Amino acid sequence: MCSSSLANMIGVVTDMHDLHLIHTDLKPENILLVSSEYIKVPDGSYSKRLPKSSAIKLIDFGSTTYDHHDHSYIVSTRHYRAPEVILGLGWSRPCDIWSVGCILVELCSGEVLFQTHENLEHLAMMERVLGPLPQHMLKRIDGHAEKYFRRGRLNWPEGAASRESIRAVQKLLRLQNLVMQHVDHSAGDLIDLLQGLLRYEPSNRLTAHEALRHPFFTRNLHWRS
Repeated sequence: MCSSSLANMIGVVTDMHDLHLIHTDLKPENILLVSSEYIKVPDGSYSKRLPKSSAIKLIDFGSTTYDHHDHSYIVSTRHYRAPEVILGLGWSRPCDIWSVGCILVELCSGEVLFQTHENLEHLAMMERVLGPLPQHMLKRIDGHAEKYFRRGRLNWPEGAASRESIRAVQKLLRLQNLVMQHVDHSAGDLIDLLQGLLRYEPSNRLTAHEALRHPFFTRNLHWRS
């Protein structure tokens, strides 16, 4: 998906948030190109197929809710779930922004960022990629999440379910290193954008409007094949 399609995706999220709507289930499967037509572009001795149009449409509004409606405890597909949801701190529009950040990393690397199905491992992966969870958030966790922490820090790797789980976390790279593996130039713009989208504290996360105005969308980025 090209940068213009990514901008279009965030534009759709911006429109939703302006209407006080939260999608709550943003993921690649719910972001579709409007047209299936493509063009062939020379790439060395090969050619690659690129979408003829960057127009996208967002689907699956079954879990969409208004800001002022009662919110369920858990939302979002696991891999794109924001930390405030896992920690039981409540959620609002910023949970969509976190999902957008996860999607962008996935499109950059070709792999799901947080490939897990368990909360403790998920939080450990977040800390591996983004650094420690902030103490002010940990002080507000509810009873559901307390079991994942011990003495003010994540109970990891002590509480890991298996050695395979520990290895899955250890193989992850810091965000900036992961991005630089896959971006030929202007990696700084993308890293800065992702750091804004994937801030732990929801109130500090970029809004959809701020993300749309980010320099990443005004420069050319080339993805490695």
